[in-house]
Amino acid sequence: MKKIIFDMDGVLVDSEYTYLQSKTDILHEQGFMKDISYQYQFMGTTYDFMWQTMKDELGLPDSVETYIDKMNRYRQAMIERDGVRAIKNSVELVDELGKRGYQMAVASSSPKLEIMRNLRQLGITSQFAHLVSGEEVARSKPNPDIFEKAAHLLQAPSSECIVIEDTRNGVLAAKAAGMYTIGFANPDYPKQDLSKADIIVTDMMDALTIITEAK
Repeated sequence: MKKIIFDMDGVLVDSEYTYLQSKTDILHEQGFMKDISYQYQFMGTTYDFMWQTMKDELGLPDSVETYIDKMNRYRQAMIERDGVRAIKNSVELVDELGKRGYQMAVASSSPKLEIMRNLRQLGITSQFAHLVSGEEVARSKPNPDIFEKAAHLLQAPSSECIVIEDTRNGVLAAKAAGMYTIGFANPDYPKQDLSKADIIVTDMMDALTIITEAK
C-alpha cells in the first residue's frame, strides 16, 4: 500500500472556513438567511455542483458563474488577509511519507490552479506525483470519478490506494472507488458523518502509523 491520495481542503489546507463564510455571506446579501450550517452538505463537492444545487433549491436569481465569481473574490480577500494555512501536521505527514518512499497524489474538487497555488505556498508541490481537480472529471464527489482518475495516474489498482478525506462526500467517493479510507475528523470544523471510513483520526500524524502498518 504505497499509493496515498489526499483530499486538499480540510486535509492539507485549512480553507473550509473561506467557503462556508463566503457562501453564507452571499446568500444573506440576497435575502436568503441560511445559517452557516446549511453549507456543511456541500463540503467536498465542486463549485458548479454546490451553486447549481443552491440555485435550484432556493431560486437564486443570478447565474451559477456569477455566484462562483463572487465567492472566489470573497475567498481571495480572506486568503490575502490570512494567508494559505496548513492543517495542523499535514505538511509534516506529507514530508514523512515522502521520505519513506510513498507515491502521493491530490484529488480535490477545487480548481487545478488553486490546488497548485496552495501546495506551492505550503512548499509541498514536489511531494505529489499527480494533482487531480474536480474540473477533470465528469461527476463530483460523492461519485468515485476523481479517485479513480488518481489511481489510474498512479498506475495502481484501487485496492492498493489509501485515501485521506475529511468530508462525508469525500469518504463516500473514496469507498465507492474501492479504496481504504482514513477519515480525518478535524476538531476545529463542523462534525461530518465519516462513519463509512475504515478508520477515523483526529490528528493528521495519527494517519502515519495506519499507513505504515497497512498491508
